[in-house]
Amino acid sequence: MPTTLDAATALVLIDLQRGITALPTAHPADDIVLCGAALAIVFREHHLPVVATRVAFSADGGDVVRTRTAADTPMVTFGTEGTVMQPELQLDEGDILITKRGWNAFYGTELDLQLRRRGITGIVLAGISTSVGVESAARAAAERDYQLTIVTDAVTDTDLGAHKNSLEVIFPKIAELATTDEVIEALDARSPQRAARTRTANRSWSDIGQHKRGAFYEEL
Repeated sequence: MPTTLDAATALVLIDLQRGITALPTAHPADDIVLCGAALAIVFREHHLPVVATRVAFSADGGDVVRTRTAADTPMVTFGTEGTVMQPELQLDEGDILITKRGWNAFYGTELDLQLRRRGITGIVLAGISTSVGVESAARAAAERDYQLTIVTDAVTDTDLGAHKNSLEVIFPKIAELATTDEVIEALDARSPQRAARTRTANRSWSDIGQHKRGAFYEEL
Protein backbone atom coordinates (compact mmCIF):
# COMPACT_ATOMS: atom_id res chain seq x y z
CA MET A 1 0.00 0.00 0.00
CA PRO A 2 1.22 3.57 -0.64
CA THR A 3 2.84 5.49 2.19
CA THR A 4 2.92 9.16 3.16
CA LEU A 5 6.41 10.34 4.06
CA ASP A 6 7.18 13.36 6.22
CA ALA A 7 9.41 15.98 4.61
CA ALA A 8 12.08 15.12 7.19
CA THR A 9 12.31 11.34 6.89
CA ALA A 10 15.38 9.17 7.43
CA LEU A 11 16.16 5.69 6.14
CA VAL A 12 17.23 3.29 8.91
CA LEU A 13 18.73 -0.01 7.76
CA ILE A 14 18.93 -2.64 10.47
CA ASP A 15 21.98 -4.92 10.73
CA LEU A 16 22.85 -5.44 7.07
CA GLN A 17 26.28 -6.68 8.07
CA ARG A 18 28.08 -9.84 7.06
CA GLY A 19 27.55 -11.61 10.38
CA ILE A 20 23.77 -11.17 10.12
CA THR A 21 23.19 -11.58 6.40
CA ALA A 22 25.02 -14.92 6.63
CA LEU A 23 22.23 -16.34 8.79
CA PRO A 24 19.70 -18.72 7.19
CA THR A 25 16.74 -16.44 6.42
CA ALA A 26 13.25 -17.09 5.10
CA HIS A 27 13.97 -14.96 2.03
CA PRO A 28 17.36 -14.38 0.40
CA ALA A 29 19.39 -11.92 2.42
CA ASP A 30 21.01 -10.68 -0.79
CA ASP A 31 17.61 -9.40 -1.93
CA ILE A 32 17.14 -7.50 1.32
CA VAL A 33 20.57 -5.90 0.95
CA LEU A 34 19.83 -4.90 -2.64
CA CYS A 35 16.52 -3.31 -1.68
CA GLY A 36 18.31 -1.45 1.11
CA ALA A 37 20.94 -0.27 -1.36
CA ALA A 38 18.26 0.97 -3.78
CA LEU A 39 16.54 2.90 -0.98
CA ALA A 40 19.84 4.39 0.19
CA ILE A 41 20.63 5.69 -3.30
CA VAL A 42 17.31 7.50 -3.54
CA PHE A 43 17.41 8.90 0.01
CA ARG A 44 20.83 10.38 -0.72
CA GLU A 45 19.56 11.84 -3.98
CA HIS A 46 16.87 13.64 -1.99
CA HIS A 47 19.41 14.78 0.63
CA LEU A 48 17.78 12.75 3.38
CA PRO A 49 19.75 10.87 6.05
CA VAL A 50 20.78 7.26 5.62
CA VAL A 51 21.37 5.42 8.89
CA ALA A 52 22.79 1.91 9.18
CA THR A 53 22.90 -0.06 12.40
CA ARG A 54 25.15 -2.96 13.25
CA VAL A 55 25.38 -5.21 16.27
CA ALA A 56 28.81 -5.78 17.80
CA PHE A 57 30.15 -6.89 21.16
CA SER A 58 33.41 -6.60 23.05
CA ALA A 59 35.93 -9.40 22.58
CA ASP A 60 35.40 -10.65 26.13
CA GLY A 61 31.62 -10.85 25.66
CA GLY A 62 31.07 -8.76 28.76
CA ASP A 63 28.41 -6.61 27.08
CA VAL A 64 26.26 -9.52 25.83
CA VAL A 65 22.78 -9.87 27.36
CA ARG A 66 22.89 -12.85 29.73
CA THR A 67 19.41 -13.26 31.19
CA ARG A 68 18.25 -16.83 31.73
CA THR A 69 15.72 -16.56 28.89
CA ALA A 70 17.87 -14.58 26.46
CA ALA A 71 17.97 -16.11 23.00
CA ASP A 72 21.35 -16.99 21.61
CA THR A 73 22.83 -13.94 19.90
CA PRO A 74 25.40 -14.32 17.11
CA MET A 75 28.69 -13.42 18.80
CA VAL A 76 29.88 -10.69 16.46
CA THR A 77 32.82 -8.86 18.02
CA PHE A 78 34.39 -5.53 17.13
CA GLY A 79 37.04 -5.71 14.43
CA THR A 80 35.86 -9.01 12.97
CA GLU A 81 34.45 -9.81 9.53
CA GLY A 82 30.96 -10.15 10.95
CA THR A 83 30.72 -6.42 11.72
CA VAL A 84 31.54 -5.34 8.15
CA MET A 85 28.57 -3.69 6.45
CA GLN A 86 27.54 -5.08 3.08
CA PRO A 87 29.41 -3.14 0.36
CA GLU A 88 26.30 -2.82 -1.83
CA LEU A 89 25.03 -0.21 0.63
CA GLN A 90 27.93 2.08 -0.36
CA LEU A 91 28.04 3.65 3.09
CA ASP A 92 30.36 6.64 3.37
CA GLU A 93 31.16 9.54 5.70
CA GLY A 94 27.89 11.23 4.80
CA ASP A 95 25.89 8.38 6.34
CA ILE A 96 25.34 7.58 10.01
CA LEU A 97 26.58 4.28 11.45
CA ILE A 98 25.08 3.21 14.78
CA THR A 99 26.56 0.35 16.81
CA LYS A 100 24.23 -1.46 19.19
CA ARG A 101 24.66 -4.28 21.67
CA GLY A 102 21.27 -5.87 21.49
CA TRP A 103 18.05 -5.99 19.52
CA ASN A 104 16.84 -2.41 19.94
CA ALA A 105 18.67 0.20 17.82
CA PHE A 106 17.51 2.99 20.16
CA TYR A 107 18.59 1.44 23.47
CA GLY A 108 22.02 2.55 24.65
CA THR A 109 22.86 4.28 21.35
CA GLU A 110 22.82 7.80 19.93
CA LEU A 111 20.25 7.00 17.24
CA ASP A 112 17.47 9.16 18.69
CA LEU A 113 19.89 12.05 19.23
CA GLN A 114 21.22 11.86 15.67
CA LEU A 115 17.70 11.88 14.25
CA ARG A 116 16.20 14.58 16.45
CA ARG A 117 19.10 17.02 16.00
CA ARG A 118 18.53 16.75 12.25
CA GLY A 119 14.85 17.51 12.74
CA ILE A 120 13.77 14.05 11.61
CA THR A 121 10.11 13.21 12.22
CA GLY A 122 9.72 10.10 10.09
CA ILE A 123 11.60 6.83 9.63
CA VAL A 124 11.62 4.31 6.79
CA LEU A 125 12.75 1.01 8.28
CA ALA A 126 14.24 -2.07 6.63
CA GLY A 127 16.71 -4.86 7.41
CA ILE A 128 17.17 -8.15 9.27
CA SER A 129 15.61 -9.70 11.29
CA THR A 130 11.95 -8.72 10.98
CA SER A 131 10.84 -9.92 14.42
CA VAL A 132 14.03 -8.98 16.24
CA GLY A 133 16.05 -5.93 15.23
CA VAL A 134 13.42 -4.44 12.91
CA GLU A 135 10.46 -4.92 15.24
CA SER A 136 12.43 -3.73 18.26
CA ALA A 137 13.41 -0.54 16.42
CA ALA A 138 9.87 -0.08 15.12
CA ARG A 139 8.33 -0.33 18.57
CA ALA A 140 10.90 2.08 20.02
CA ALA A 141 10.38 4.54 17.16
CA ALA A 142 6.61 4.48 17.64
CA GLU A 143 7.04 5.10 21.37
CA ARG A 144 9.09 8.19 20.46
CA ASP A 145 6.39 9.50 18.11
CA TYR A 146 8.24 8.99 14.83
CA GLN A 147 6.05 8.51 11.76
CA LEU A 148 7.04 5.05 10.61
CA THR A 149 7.06 3.12 7.33
CA ILE A 150 8.15 -0.53 7.15
CA VAL A 151 9.45 -1.66 3.75
CA THR A 152 7.78 -5.04 3.34
CA ASP A 153 10.08 -6.44 0.63
CA ALA A 154 13.20 -5.20 2.42
CA VAL A 155 12.83 -7.23 5.63
CA THR A 156 13.23 -10.90 6.42
CA ASP A 157 13.75 -13.22 9.35
CA THR A 158 15.27 -16.54 10.30
CA ASP A 159 11.76 -17.67 11.25
CA LEU A 160 9.02 -17.32 8.61
CA GLY A 161 6.24 -17.51 11.22
CA ALA A 162 7.78 -14.72 13.28
CA HIS A 163 8.30 -12.68 10.11
CA LYS A 164 4.62 -13.03 9.18
CA ASN A 165 3.49 -12.15 12.70
CA SER A 166 5.46 -8.91 12.62
CA LEU A 167 4.18 -7.93 9.17
CA GLU A 168 0.57 -8.99 9.65
CA VAL A 169 -0.09 -8.37 13.36
CA ILE A 170 2.40 -5.94 14.91
CA PHE A 171 3.51 -3.53 12.19
CA PRO A 172 0.05 -2.46 10.97
CA LYS A 173 -0.64 -1.13 14.48
CA ILE A 174 2.39 1.17 14.56
CA ALA A 175 3.46 1.83 10.97
CA GLU A 176 2.48 2.21 7.36
CA LEU A 177 3.57 -0.64 5.09
CA ALA A 178 5.05 -0.12 1.64
CA THR A 179 7.31 -1.82 -0.87
CA THR A 180 10.68 -0.53 -1.99
CA ASP A 181 9.17 0.80 -5.20
CA GLU A 182 6.35 2.54 -3.34
CA VAL A 183 8.76 4.31 -1.00
CA ILE A 184 10.88 5.45 -3.95
CA GLU A 185 7.77 6.67 -5.77
CA ALA A 186 6.64 8.60 -2.68
CA LEU A 187 10.03 10.31 -2.44
CA ASP A 188 10.17 11.13 -6.14
CA ALA A 189 6.63 12.49 -6.15
CA ARG A 190 7.78 15.28 -3.85
CA SER A 191 10.49 16.42 -6.27
CA PRO A 192 9.80 14.95 -9.73
CA GLN A 193 12.11 17.29 -11.64
CA ARG A 194 15.12 16.45 -9.49
CA ALA A 195 14.25 12.76 -9.58
CA ALA A 196 14.03 12.78 -13.38
CA ARG A 197 17.37 14.53 -13.75
CA THR A 198 19.06 12.14 -11.36
CA ARG A 199 17.54 9.05 -12.94
CA THR A 200 18.78 10.17 -16.36
CA ALA A 201 22.32 10.60 -15.06
CA ASN A 202 22.37 7.53 -12.80
CA ARG A 203 19.95 4.66 -13.37
CA SER A 204 21.61 2.26 -10.93
CA TRP A 205 18.67 2.55 -8.50
CA SER A 206 16.28 0.89 -10.94
CA ASP A 207 18.69 -1.92 -11.75
CA ILE A 208 19.23 -2.93 -8.15
CA GLY A 209 17.28 -5.97 -7.05
CA GLN A 210 14.98 -6.29 -10.05
CA HIS A 211 15.39 -10.08 -9.94
CA LYS A 212 13.60 -10.24 -6.60
CA ARG A 213 10.31 -8.72 -7.79
CA GLY A 214 7.22 -10.78 -8.43
CA ALA A 215 7.29 -13.92 -6.31
CA PHE A 216 9.39 -12.50 -3.47
CA TYR A 217 6.52 -12.66 -0.99
CA GLU A 218 4.07 -14.88 -2.82
CA GLU A 219 3.71 -17.11 0.22
CA LEU A 220 2.36 -14.25 2.34
